[in-house]
Amino acid sequence: MGRLFGTDGIRGVANLDLTPTLAYDLGRAVGHLLGAPGRSVVIGQDTRRSGDMLVAALSAGLASVGADAVQLGVVTTPCLAFVAANADHAAGIMVSASHNPPDDNGLKVVSGGRKVDDEAEEELERLILRAESLPGLTNAGIGRVRRDPSQIEGYRSFLRGTAGDELVGMRIGLDCANGSASAIAPELFRSIGAEVVVLSAEPDGTNINVDCGSTHPEHLAAAVHDRSLDLGLAFDGDADRLIAVDDRGQIVNGDAVMGICALARIASGTLRNGILVATVMSNGGLERAIEEAGGRMLRTPVGDRHVLEAMERADASLGGEQSGHIIFRELATTGDGMLTAIELIKTVRASGGATLAQLAGQIPTLPQVMLNSAVRHRDQWEVDPEFAAAVASAEERLGSRGRILVRPSGTEPQIRIMVEGDDANEIERIARELAALATARLN
Repeated sequence: MGRLFGTDGIRGVANLDLTPTLAYDLGRAVGHLLGAPGRSVVIGQDTRRSGDMLVAALSAGLASVGADAVQLGVVTTPCLAFVAANADHAAGIMVSASHNPPDDNGLKVVSGGRKVDDEAEEELERLILRAESLPGLTNAGIGRVRRDPSQIEGYRSFLRGTAGDELVGMRIGLDCANGSASAIAPELFRSIGAEVVVLSAEPDGTNINVDCGSTHPEHLAAAVHDRSLDLGLAFDGDADRLIAVDDRGQIVNGDAVMGICALARIASGTLRNGILVATVMSNGGLERAIEEAGGRMLRTPVGDRHVLEAMERADASLGGEQSGHIIFRELATTGDGMLTAIELIKTVRASGGATLAQLAGQIPTLPQVMLNSAVRHRDQWEVDPEFAAAVASAEERLGSRGRILVRPSGTEPQIRIMVEGDDANEIERIARELAALATARLN
């Protein structure tokens, strides 16, 4: 079968790669490994049409091994994690493919409010492979399945409490990506005092992430500009990411959001240990801004799990990804688009009159080129002497003026080559040379 779990759970085209049978087997595996007497497994989903089918299969799998399944309905991934952290629940499963196209879906397993670790995923894979041999139970031992959306209210209360009255009087645009945020964000932001203009909050099961949300914030940007809004907030399909739009209608990506929040916390002495954790994909301009302010930035491999683990090791309070998946560790153990939005707005309001555009302008962006090379041997670039030597030579030429990142794609037969530096022409030339050499050497 190969490795099922990628960097963010199990994903694939629903009903082709990600079948009801696989979901049923995962339900049996989760119930067997993580289930506990008197504690249920909570299940959430985004707005994809395939979600109902997969939730039903998961619930059946859980019940078949004696675990109770509690279905929340349409919720965000951070809401599912928040509810799953309750001691009444042994684990949680989110049915979502996040920012992926509508035909995809995914299964993420959480325990204690956070994604399970590699060891647990490997054990779940082993159990899935022998799911049919797991013990079945007769009638009295079968778990119960129930729907209980009332548990979502605790999450809403948490966000309202975090926001306080900081959003009162603001005029905000929301792009809900026709996804999970549609069910929570508009009412939430109105309840905490904002005047809200809502885009893409009419999910029909097939339009999630289609030309909207954090992967397509240009429509929100136009709305913010045309309606003279204070700012805009774009979420992805399961609302664990945020891309913002400033008052001029310009995009503010995850690097800038992290930078704004980190610089304010460095200035106030509240950024834990002066550390911001970001991935290797974050722009070098962010790192320069943090260092010039007296902080430091730790880099991790791509993936929010790596970010959280590094934050815990370094006792850092803020970290995230350029994509807008940002973790405020003193408040949550996962990226949360709505929580990030609230923290960003609170930071802007506390700045003494600066606009989001002015604060974002403090985070420089170095020229960056990203190229993909189709290769047969994506994991072998480091052991090819000619290609590895070319990368080393290019790094030496750039020196402290830039950096090079080569990494294999997690899903396709490609390697990704990123070159960043002060000179746009130079990094473009280096990137194209390395991409051509990768194609020639690694096939």
